[in-house]
Amino acid sequence: MKIGIRRGAVMGAALLLAAVPAVAVPGAAMAADPVATTVTINAKAGLATVPDTALGVNDAIWDAELGTTAVSDLLGAAGVQMLRYPGGSYADIYHWRDHTAPGGYVAPNTDFDTFMGSVRRINAQPMIIANYGTGTAEEAADWVRYANVTKGYGAKYWTIGNENYGNGHYGSAWEADNHADKSPRAYAEGVVAFAAAMKAVDPTIKIGAVLTTPGNWPDGLVGSGDAGTWNQVVLSVAGPSIDFVDLHWYPGGGSAAESLTKTEQVDDIMYLTRQQIARYAGTGAGRIKVSFTELNVGVGQNTQPGALFLADTYSSLLANGVFTVQWWNVHNGIGTVSTVAGQTDYGDFGLLSSGGCQTGGTVCEPAMNTPFAPYHALSVMKSFIRPGDQLVRTATGDPLVAAHAARRSNGDLAVLLINKDPDNARSVSLKYSGWSAASGAPAVTTFRNGDTAPSTATVGTAAAQTIAPYSLTLLVLHPSSPTTGAPKAPGQPTTTAIGANTATIAWPAAPAGSSPIAKYEVYRQNGAISEQLGETSGTSLPVYNLNPGTRYTVNVVTRDTAGKVSWSSPPLTFTTTSPATSTCTVRFTDVNDWGNGYVGNIDITNTGPSPINGWTLTFTWPTGWQSVSGSWNGNWTQTGRDVKITNIDTNGALAAGGGATSTGFVGAYNGPNVLPSAFRLNGTVCTVAA
Repeated sequence: MKIGIRRGAVMGAALLLAAVPAVAVPGAAMAADPVATTVTINAKAGLATVPDTALGVNDAIWDAELGTTAVSDLLGAAGVQMLRYPGGSYADIYHWRDHTAPGGYVAPNTDFDTFMGSVRRINAQPMIIANYGTGTAEEAADWVRYANVTKGYGAKYWTIGNENYGNGHYGSAWEADNHADKSPRAYAEGVVAFAAAMKAVDPTIKIGAVLTTPGNWPDGLVGSGDAGTWNQVVLSVAGPSIDFVDLHWYPGGGSAAESLTKTEQVDDIMYLTRQQIARYAGTGAGRIKVSFTELNVGVGQNTQPGALFLADTYSSLLANGVFTVQWWNVHNGIGTVSTVAGQTDYGDFGLLSSGGCQTGGTVCEPAMNTPFAPYHALSVMKSFIRPGDQLVRTATGDPLVAAHAARRSNGDLAVLLINKDPDNARSVSLKYSGWSAASGAPAVTTFRNGDTAPSTATVGTAAAQTIAPYSLTLLVLHPSSPTTGAPKAPGQPTTTAIGANTATIAWPAAPAGSSPIAKYEVYRQNGAISEQLGETSGTSLPVYNLNPGTRYTVNVVTRDTAGKVSWSSPPLTFTTTSPATSTCTVRFTDVNDWGNGYVGNIDITNTGPSPINGWTLTFTWPTGWQSVSGSWNGNWTQTGRDVKITNIDTNGALAAGGGATSTGFVGAYNGPNVLPSAFRLNGTVCTVAA
């Protein structure tokens, strides 16, 4: 959790220490023979639309630079759209009326009005954390009254507490919590009370509750006396009272290379988060949005790994519909100093240098407010995405190259290429589906390892680019022909029925362009390939030949009588069920979870008319970070993600019409633990019991 570093208890002192000037380091040289790779961009495979709160950072009351003109202008130049206050765990000891945080340092000139002055200076929006740990609902309601009634700030987003699962209920205690009952139910009931009091003052505000990030501690743990995990209980109790959930993500990693692989987990983190919201938050759960208000990389916090991680993670989370992503922090302070890819890394979780030194002055950071590499990555993000852009699906043939793309309302396409290889350049061949580029060299913005700022030049083509080692490369491309007169995209699709092999998809009708609408086409996203599932002149379509227990993401596009095609609809992700009837039933149970592993059990029942003498059960883990580390009552083998279990001598016979057995295992995971949902017994797809 790196609490000591990122919470910055010594920040006030660190900010006052002397500094030495930064030394600029030339950009890394190109490899003589770049590695060839291919990137595919599919404009038909639409993802989320970029909100006006997308790019965020954290501010903190122990930061003496909070609200200064110099810092505000730097944040504005980097495109910051949302600022969070009063600063991580300090939120649960902070009292806004007298601007105090008992037990913590509060820097001068960091009060709420000063913070709001900074927010307004850069035309951003605030995200405010109400003090759950040592405050009251009345105190929070008074803060809303002061902000939105007295001062007219229009502060819309309010989170109740910060990392409140870290209050000691699960063992670790870093978050202040004066409540005698520290259970998730007590927190959830507090959220309900806070929301009622705060919305009584201003019904237009949005209230957020703190959840644990799937695959990160204490996700999966059930505390003593609890009815379920933190997320299950909080959503079940507070779901009807909240408008969004708030997650933090510090994925760690033993090396820079490992840290940069963690972005592969984002899709499954978001899948599980939305699955939990839908399952536990009650009627109307679809209205609940998701924010990520703290994140940082495991290694290389202020050098190029931090920059690459920021760009990749912000893009991935926003593509999944997160409404704000917020880096920890503006300033944080010097930590463990190391060398990462030839650059000095100060172990500083801040976007900007604090200008501090290690004890004894042996190593000092650059001058106060010198931007670190992640700051420059944020400025590249400002150029990459704009409010209203639609992110679209990409795919690469290289595990060390990530790609993201966004369509703009003027027809342009922005493509962000991320080379995670610290040593070798890439010769990238770019291929496009559902969009074609104009001829000529595009404008290309590059931020390389060691650069002191991004640079822009006209270079390469829309089809071919060479990208430097450890770099960000942004292309802004113009379309080959005008896009005027096309129909609008359909609205958000939904499922009206889901089975094992079929689903019915419906969507709001789209406005026509210059010609009448002829039909709607439904596509499945398969990587960067769009596979057409069907078409219709209406606004719903049954699709067939789906696989049981399988996750699908689909889009709908509008085609008019002139052949013009709209942007794609927002994506719809759903999972098919198991067969309603089968000759076998399987129940998969996570019996006891400890955060990176669990005891699991599988019950197998022969519901068919014939006895079974000898059985084999097969399934596939949904992710590559799940495995079996021990088993009993069955012979278990795993090849890649595929698992096969065969009977032992004593449980191979299953009588017809209900003969049953069970097998157990110890499962391990180091990312979001998406449980399997499709099982075959001797080749037959089984019904999965709840």
